[in-house]
Amino acid sequence: MKLAVATALLSLTVSAPALAAGQLPRTVVPVLYDISMKPDAKAMTFSGSETVTVDVKTATRTIQLNAAGLKIASATFDGAPAAFKIDEAAQLLTVTLPKAASVGRHTLAFAWSGTIGRSASGLFAIDYTNTDGSPARMLATQFEAPDARRFAPMWDEPSFKAKFRLAATAPGKDLAFSNMPATSVTKQADGTQLYRFGETPVMSSYLLFLGMGDMERKTIQAGKTEIGIISRRGVVDQGDFALAAAKNLLTYYNDYFGQPYPLPKMDMIAGPGSSQFFGAMENWGAIFYFENELLFDAKRATESNKQRIYTVVAHEMAHQWFGDLVTMAWWDDLWLNEGFASWMEGKSSGDLMPAWKSAADAVASEREAAMGIDATAATHPIIRKIETVDQIGEAFDGITYSKGQAVIGMLESTLGPDVFRQGIRSYMAKYKYGNTVTEQLWAELSAAAGKPVAEIAHDFTLQGGVPLVTLTRAQCVGGKTNATLAQGRFGLDAASKTPQTWHVPLVVATLGGGQASTIVTGPSTSVTVQGCGTLVLNRGKGSYTRVLYDDAGHAAIVKDYAKLDLTDKLGTLGDDYALAAGGYQDLSRYFAVTAQVGATADPLEWSTVATGLGKIAGLYENTPLEAPIRARQIAILSPVLARIGIDAKPGESPLVSNLRETLVGRLGTNGDPAVMARARAYVAALAKDPTAIPPAIRQPILSTYAVNATPAEWDALLALTKAEKNPVAKNRFVTLLGAAREDAIATRALALLKTDTITPPQKAALLRAVAARHPDMAFDWAVANKATVDGFVEESSRAGYIVGLGGGSNDPAMPGKINAYAATNLPEASRGGAKRTIAGIAVRKATADRLRPAVTQWVAR
Repeated sequence: MKLAVATALLSLTVSAPALAAGQLPRTVVPVLYDISMKPDAKAMTFSGSETVTVDVKTATRTIQLNAAGLKIASATFDGAPAAFKIDEAAQLLTVTLPKAASVGRHTLAFAWSGTIGRSASGLFAIDYTNTDGSPARMLATQFEAPDARRFAPMWDEPSFKAKFRLAATAPGKDLAFSNMPATSVTKQADGTQLYRFGETPVMSSYLLFLGMGDMERKTIQAGKTEIGIISRRGVVDQGDFALAAAKNLLTYYNDYFGQPYPLPKMDMIAGPGSSQFFGAMENWGAIFYFENELLFDAKRATESNKQRIYTVVAHEMAHQWFGDLVTMAWWDDLWLNEGFASWMEGKSSGDLMPAWKSAADAVASEREAAMGIDATAATHPIIRKIETVDQIGEAFDGITYSKGQAVIGMLESTLGPDVFRQGIRSYMAKYKYGNTVTEQLWAELSAAAGKPVAEIAHDFTLQGGVPLVTLTRAQCVGGKTNATLAQGRFGLDAASKTPQTWHVPLVVATLGGGQASTIVTGPSTSVTVQGCGTLVLNRGKGSYTRVLYDDAGHAAIVKDYAKLDLTDKLGTLGDDYALAAGGYQDLSRYFAVTAQVGATADPLEWSTVATGLGKIAGLYENTPLEAPIRARQIAILSPVLARIGIDAKPGESPLVSNLRETLVGRLGTNGDPAVMARARAYVAALAKDPTAIPPAIRQPILSTYAVNATPAEWDALLALTKAEKNPVAKNRFVTLLGAAREDAIATRALALLKTDTITPPQKAALLRAVAARHPDMAFDWAVANKATVDGFVEESSRAGYIVGLGGGSNDPAMPGKINAYAATNLPEASRGGAKRTIAGIAVRKATADRLRPAVTQWVAR
């Protein structure tokens, strides 16, 4: 183990980038933290002490580490008092020694106190109601990205890996839990318990975890690893689905990565709360999830909820290798964590749960999400320069996750799954317990493939933007199709259309014929394919690119749509809408393709069509086109719902169940009378039976009711919210309170933000829900009540939260208002969220103007 660490660190010193602004000096590094914590959940305070074994690399009188929001009571070095100073703005703790410390091992100790927060940052509390109606409070920690420093003084950067020993005092009836199993639990004279946890492997500070509360734990064994579910009392059995999934996934990942999971246990902890920033966190051996992401409530959860739980578990478990065992050296390379975990959740789901068709679904969902951001002025490279705390928070976005996922999938499809896995296994073995930069991954993949991958990889990770491959000519000669392709750039605004060059790996095929692989770059690339059937560009949609056909090529795609593979059908639907939105072709091409989606088409096709129609509707809300578009959607989608039925059928495909959710939600939002009547009847029944709505349609039925609510119906929804004891259901009701179309009801929802009716995290969710349909009202309220908003928004989310509320506005004045707010309240380096929001507003307006003639013609049919 020590040899592996030394090898990883040696390699890192060769290729590591220069320190970014704000990073700590490397003159002193931590080796082992011995931390003792005593939280007081009633007083919402805690006290702590630690002794850190440090390695002084260069003789120095000053030692710098991170601390934020802590009151340091004392500091000692090798047992002697030491002077210290805190820079709260820089979150920096500087210790000054009487004389220079010599090179070698020493001990640095602190005592401090701090405050337990109500939002998920540092050590925080989750207030909820037990199944018997009694109030309860759970404590948990959230340290990613820069918040371990709110728990204890630390070298709170990912490259400062160290071991941790943690001890914590908990109330006598509470369960306490951390990354490692408890080695001892000692009853104290005052009735509390002292938990001592085992020493962790070498790991980054943001992966440390502590939780406690009136919880229960259920376990299963998977080889040498104990897998546990920890939940509030009375619901631990709802973790059975996640436990079974985790057991299968652990076997899969141990094999895929070629490195066995190294900890003795892996707990999955359900927190009955919410966050603006995250849904789950990969703390090593103690993965934290908000309850809706982990526990499956068969009386309230839909099929899509079950699939969501599986993929979130798959994502966080993948992090136990990509992120925890091997960690990026700095947040510039965050995608090494998040892009890979996102890709692995789809890879593992596709292999272990084939009925979900995860690979095809990713084409319609994650791929489109990534390209939607990447094709605007707000794009950025996957690997980006990070220098401030706010920039770290901004890095957790769709480019990092979804584009990262798509680019990794492209490399796997280009190299082949076996070669790709060989490279990943080599990377894991070489750098386990260490830190890396992206170039080290490229080196291992290149070695496995026997050819360089960086030429392709650099194009997709070091610059933002979406490639566009255009078919300029195709001719059949002697039973072979000769095609000429051009590579350009796809964009939704002027900035994103600035020319760039990529090396785009592409599979080109003819239906009923053969296929060929090529690299498309520059204005002209020739490729020859066996057969003279319809030509399919980017077959399987493995490459991260849009494709544009000439007129004959697109006409052939429409004619033979039914013969395409599912991934190509979904990719064509996505490309054709986006190409029209960007002005590359008329929207009539998109409508021609959607017309080929037949009554018995795959449920994923109809889900994709419904999503596309929703995009069109969103462009014209509060305009004369809104009503006819809603009517047109009802006319197209209601026969599909009638065919599959609004009531779930035993043994039906999970994808049919998902489609039903989508259709009920879209039809209900558009005011379909039958769906609205069903929603009102079901919600009325909730007063006597909180599970009256069939779980298969619970969420879209509630959404239908909330969007179309009258003032009296909103009052009924508020009463249900106040009476609800289930924390997940209560959080859902809170967001529904902000969903109504009527301005007057939205105003009443905003009034709740200044009351104690709901918790701080729920307030953040409610304000964001109001902004979805009333962006101008929500933004103006937030600006006028900034102090209130800052009180319930997590610090890591503040730079992007208020500016993001205005993103759905069609008011020409909104971009100026966002800019004015940012200029007054945010430093220049923290205005990424404002720039993204303004770019999105501009793109939506340009798209609406561009598509209006075609949409007007379409609704008039």
